[in-house]
Amino acid sequence: MTSTGIRLHAPAPGWSIAADVVVVGSGVAGLTAALRCEAAGLATVVVTKARLDDGSTRWAQGGIAAALGEDDTPEQHRDDTLVAGAGLCDEEAVRLLVTEGPDAVRRLIATGARFDESAEGGLELTREGGHHRRRIAHAGGDATGAEISRALVEAVRARGVRTVENALVLDLLTDADGRTAGVTLHVMGEGQHDGVGAVHAPAVVLATGGMGQVFSATTNPAVSTGDGVALALRAGAEVSDLEFVQFHPTVLFLGPEAEGQQPLVSEAVRGEGAHLVDADGVRFMVGQHELAELAPRDIVAKGIMRRMREQDAEHMYLDARHFGAEIWERRFPTILAACRAHGIDPVTEPVPVAPAAHYASGGVRTDSHGRTTVPGLYACGEVACTGVHGANRLASNSLLEGLVYAERIAADIARGDLPARVPQPLPHSDRPTHPLLPPEARFTIQRIMTRGAGVLRSAASLSRAADGLHRLHADAREALDENGKTAEPGVDTWEATNLLCVARVLVAAARRREETRGCHWREDRPERDDTAWRRHIVVRLNPDRSLAVRTTDTTDFPPTLPPQAQEQ
Repeated sequence: MTSTGIRLHAPAPGWSIAADVVVVGSGVAGLTAALRCEAAGLATVVVTKARLDDGSTRWAQGGIAAALGEDDTPEQHRDDTLVAGAGLCDEEAVRLLVTEGPDAVRRLIATGARFDESAEGGLELTREGGHHRRRIAHAGGDATGAEISRALVEAVRARGVRTVENALVLDLLTDADGRTAGVTLHVMGEGQHDGVGAVHAPAVVLATGGMGQVFSATTNPAVSTGDGVALALRAGAEVSDLEFVQFHPTVLFLGPEAEGQQPLVSEAVRGEGAHLVDADGVRFMVGQHELAELAPRDIVAKGIMRRMREQDAEHMYLDARHFGAEIWERRFPTILAACRAHGIDPVTEPVPVAPAAHYASGGVRTDSHGRTTVPGLYACGEVACTGVHGANRLASNSLLEGLVYAERIAADIARGDLPARVPQPLPHSDRPTHPLLPPEARFTIQRIMTRGAGVLRSAASLSRAADGLHRLHADAREALDENGKTAEPGVDTWEATNLLCVARVLVAAARRREETRGCHWREDRPERDDTAWRRHIVVRLNPDRSLAVRTTDTTDFPPTLPPQAQEQ
């Protein structure tokens, strides 16, 4: 796989750091990878877009899934994961996840994460959608991500891992042979470094999180602008299954015009016995699935949307009044506070909820060691497509996937033969090779995507979305090609450009997949079609900035690198 030669327009790096490994992102995946690489004696640098504790991990409420209970097994966890993935999971990737998961969670606890315990002193486990056993370990009631983030950040700081905070990573550096040579980045604000610089390293681990900001309403923080996927595409990496964006069924409804990050009402609330009801108090999920409100997320999201359409309603309700104040305050203090901050008291009234963009099940295509199609470039966590999630992620498998595959990446880097010297990157070009969008294009992209590629999709809606995105792309490209002009380089323009890149790929994949499967719901193609579409859709960026879209011949994940490259 060769680089596209496309980079974001930016000033030449004014400073540099040398390392063995640069980890981009500071969630559970990034910090776990960094800690394991540092423990293996590798000079490791962590680059993160905000503060170390400001990524998506800290927003995770429900918990981390693993077969830790006495009545549970990895095989049962595997079966639930495969069912949720709707026929597109990579079974070997899932096997690795569920068998290595329990010990990975124990190592996380040994690192300092404190999970809630039962009266008997063991882990207190709960259920979420799609799980047939209580296997969700949680912390602080509904603040699991915050606790995991706290423990990992403290460990990184205690071990003296070098970090660069408030830094937006721009592009991958490669050498003349196409191997990874580090990254360029822009540091925002005061600190040891400022402006555009570079970290030179033969191994780069992308752990940049998701791309929920491509939609108007999302549970993702403002930093989730698809930077890692866009970087990988420009570097020549392949992206797989990006059409499978999971919309969380129960997000606090703040009004039809609400935009940006919305408060999540964890699936664990339903796991503890809350009911989904319409305005008349009818439990509409009963009879739609054997697990009713605890069906996999795609099924619950579709059930809510169907009921909303039937009743011409803007939202449904989550009713947990029967919990009482004590359970709400002990088990779900974060959610209770968020609801009350918006004038809703779950103790005395049902909570208005509606689906919102939550998690990308697809991403940068990797193998079981986290290796992408670019030698030296790894990916883990939400930015990656390991094959674990298939067409729909099982609840609380995300934190576990980040944990397990980060450890596998660190082990692969540690046992590999890193070059004796940091690879020499190709020289920086002062000429813009990729048009930048103005900051206001971000909102245009979000509205196009919400209208055309949201929970409900069709050939017509996706065609309109593709046309709108093409106009944005063509206008910026025409200005660059004709007179060399592009928007001024800066965080807002780089983010908007990254959002357009991932939006184009998502829509292209959604148009190609002419069926309904998992969290990809085509109104015009309502049936699942295993004969034609039990396949993966793979996209890469061509040097002329067009997209190359292909469908795999089978459901198997093809290898990411040729055998000789994998042996290096």
